[in-house]
Amino acid sequence: MEKNWVNIFTTNQIYLAEIIKDVLADNDMQAVIFNKQDSAYVTLGDIEIYVKAENVIKAKFLIKKLQN
Repeated sequence: MEKNWVNIFTTNQIYLAEIIKDVLADNDMQAVIFNKQDSAYVTLGDIEIYVKAENVIKAKFLIKKLQN
């Protein structure tokens, strides 16, 4: 991962990561999902969402808004 990408959210639910990625894309922010889950045991490991450093504050605000 390049240096200017920042992890803004971690979950163990792939559907939630995909929803957040779509919301960020709808707001003109590129997001990358990094799935660290073990393929044999889907419940082990995390799924992380990264955005470029200049989008961190806006992205975190949108995620917080989505969770409420």
